[in-house]
Amino acid sequence: MNWKNYWSKRVRPYIGSEVLDGGAGSGATADLLSSVRTRRWLALEPDRRLVAKIVSKIADGRLLNCCGIRVGFVSDLSESERFDSIIYADVLERIEDDSLELERASKSLKPGGNLLVLTPAHQFLYSPFDHAVGHHRRYNKKSLSLAAPRTLRLIQMRYLDSFGLLVSAANRSMLRSSLPSLRQIMIWDRAVVPLSRLDRPHLSGPV
Repeated sequence: MNWKNYWSKRVRPYIGSEVLDGGAGSGATADLLSSVRTRRWLALEPDRRLVAKIVSKIADGRLLNCCGIRVGFVSDLSESERFDSIIYADVLERIEDDSLELERASKSLKPGGNLLVLTPAHQFLYSPFDHAVGHHRRYNKKSLSLAAPRTLRLIQMRYLDSFGLLVSAANRSMLRSSLPSLRQIMIWDRAVVPLSRLDRPHLSGPV
């Protein structure tokens, strides 16, 4: 999908050799970002049904051998475990106490490590779809900064899929659908995401 290629290109430079995938789901992020340079990719997921899918992918070779899986939360990690990179891809918005989650995650970073967060943007776009899939909130740059531990240094923060903002606004104000149709998803991925990949600075706004 264009969307996966789009956002993964932005975060790949910050992915180290030992990675913690917080809220790994069915392993989509591991499939996208793990590589032959990855020494260890730990998929951390509390839902045993999703864990079973990752186990199956590892067993039949759809995920690299560097990938491992653990049932649980970041709070279950031992104090000795440290990672070059910790990534939350479309996860943080589902966690009620996001600040506590990021604080705990920061303690599992190696010195100089990177904490990467991908979330849906703009609370005014919060829709029935967000509620249906378990989102507590959407973020802007200020709210995400406030959730981050003060011990970390911000390297970059930017809005992605700026043209998709228009589509989300239309869904929020007119369609009000709780779940997008496959046709809507395909139109967004094929027509809207390529426009956002042009990366107009006045729309995406790196910090």
